[in-house]
Amino acid sequence: MKSLSLLALAAMSALAADDSDLERITVVGRAQSLYRVDDGELATGTPTPLARTPQSLQILPQALIEDQAALQITDLYRSISGVSQNAYSAVTFRGFRQDEIRYDGVRGDPFNGFAIPQLFGIAQVQVLKGPSAALYGAGEPGGLINYVTKQPGYERDNRLQLRLGNDDFAGLGLELSGPLTTDAGQRYRLGLYQDHQNPYRFNTDDRNRILDAGYAVDFGDSTLTLQWRHIDQHLGGARLRGIPADSQGNFLADRRWNANEASDVQQLKADVLQARLDHDFNAWLSGQLTLRYFENSELQRYHEPASMTDSDGDGLADWTERQYRDQERNTQAASVTGRLVAELGDHTLLLGADGYRQEEGFHYQRANKADGVLGLSYGDPQYGVTDPVEYRLHLITDSDTRALRYGLSLQDQWRLTPAWDITGSLRLDGFNDRVLDRKSGEAQQHDDSGFSYRLGSTYRLSDRLHPYLSWSTGFVPQAPGNQLAAKGGPFEPEQSRQWEAGLRSYWLDGAINLNLAAYRIVRRNILQTDPQDTDKLQALGKVRSQGLEMDLLGDLSDNWVLNLSYAYNDTRVLEASSGISRAFGDRFANAPRHQLGLWTRYDISAWDSAIAFGADHVSEQVNQEGQRIKAYTVFDASWQSRWRAWLVQLNLKNLFDKTYAVSGLIDRTGQFAGEHRRLYLTASYRF
Repeated sequence: MKSLSLLALAAMSALAADDSDLERITVVGRAQSLYRVDDGELATGTPTPLARTPQSLQILPQALIEDQAALQITDLYRSISGVSQNAYSAVTFRGFRQDEIRYDGVRGDPFNGFAIPQLFGIAQVQVLKGPSAALYGAGEPGGLINYVTKQPGYERDNRLQLRLGNDDFAGLGLELSGPLTTDAGQRYRLGLYQDHQNPYRFNTDDRNRILDAGYAVDFGDSTLTLQWRHIDQHLGGARLRGIPADSQGNFLADRRWNANEASDVQQLKADVLQARLDHDFNAWLSGQLTLRYFENSELQRYHEPASMTDSDGDGLADWTERQYRDQERNTQAASVTGRLVAELGDHTLLLGADGYRQEEGFHYQRANKADGVLGLSYGDPQYGVTDPVEYRLHLITDSDTRALRYGLSLQDQWRLTPAWDITGSLRLDGFNDRVLDRKSGEAQQHDDSGFSYRLGSTYRLSDRLHPYLSWSTGFVPQAPGNQLAAKGGPFEPEQSRQWEAGLRSYWLDGAINLNLAAYRIVRRNILQTDPQDTDKLQALGKVRSQGLEMDLLGDLSDNWVLNLSYAYNDTRVLEASSGISRAFGDRFANAPRHQLGLWTRYDISAWDSAIAFGADHVSEQVNQEGQRIKAYTVFDASWQSRWRAWLVQLNLKNLFDKTYAVSGLIDRTGQFAGEHRRLYLTASYRF
């Protein structure tokens, strides 16, 4: 039916036109108009068609984010092959935990590692698979997530959004954007977002507030864009650990169970400033300079599970002793990133340089059972029996760290023929870190340098088939705070290498886009929590990840779009450094072998409405001590209708209210529980 309709449209247009006025008619389906992005610059640093990009890159546009009612990145993992939820803001990326995040391609994540980035003010989520060090410097080898922020617009675009849901959820968003002058040479953006909810876990109470402002001005061949973002996040009853489970992954407590008291809190306050200058020197040379600065404070006061105790002798743990942890981090960071791009015939040259400096103060006190901290039952938890104000706190860490990163990169995109491209990237990275342990008086300094490179090639066999091949390496210095002797340091930098082969294909006149990728990554010196002492870290000798990924985006009919992702991954410990526990054998923690994500939408044109359905399957995993984490499958559904300037949308997540865990750390801290059934009703008005 689709082919017949396309032929009919083409015939009608031909009959209606004079011979001298014939032109090609391209019919764009729902997938192409809603979710498909054909160009991106994250993988190469220059605007490049994905078909000519020698590395796996996925781009999730705003339409997909809004259709799935995604409030934070965890809501989108089903649409990213090879990515699953780990702990807090971290994800498992091609088998490896990573939390490396960029904004507009530059360093400076204000959310740290325990607060999950929110999607308000984000236009796209870009996901680059595999090592990216040859272009972006030190980073995790599994991949890189880049958030593209919304910019001041050339045309007026104002929107008011109200969202309500169960768990007392209420959210309000206001976005204003448009020209300040008649020629749109000056533009602005203002954004305000606020939400509140009482999640299903005991004692939890979440609040988010984001203020967003931007100003852009064109002058001559230059554009200057200034942005400011303020974040205020309050998570009551956090830092939220998991649900205790037995060796087979069965929860030993109700999924609402929480080791934290109502007075516990994880609180983040941050301000971000960014300035970007784009300039065209002439027809073949352009440049970009970005300055980014943020400062934040993160307060964590929470109860930590300290044991798994079988109090009644029935063979199952039913009680945990607890610690109380009082932690405060204060961070200031600044980055400068510059690029020059030269279009020289068949060569596109990129010269990049960047520097990043981060200073962090960390103060950590702790109380144990002997200091007045009471344990908690799994089956009948009694909260509010003691007051943390009465605990006897002991200083564990009082440190100041300074991390300095700098790098210089060179890349050549060489078009050998109209069908054949070769991309070569080379980068020199250096770091200089200082750590002062105020408690012991110990001071350390670590500096080193290393090269990273990537060599890739794409070839257009036909309009349908675009294979590619790449080889890349990575270099990652350990975080300064992890180099302290109290953490088990110092540790050698991480090193990684990857080969990847892929095929991008386009079928039915481009209505179906199918991408395939195979990869193998070898990574050395990965740090993991020591199961015997969670204040310390251990370095694994060598870990290997290999797998296959498939992404399909297409139009099943004129009104029906399908987004399907599948990934197979096998990650194993090949060599363990001296003293590393191998209780879990050679399987790597939180690395599922199979993942399947589905999102499909059908437009009901007569009603100006759409229905959608989603599914997310993650296969069995193990935690760092080898405890089984069960496989799970959850389903979502949505309905949306438009009326004039209004859009009303109903999203139902975890349709069948499945109880499941997404990942685990060590046994006594439990397995991180997935979200229960959520209902969101959204009303948006554009003006």
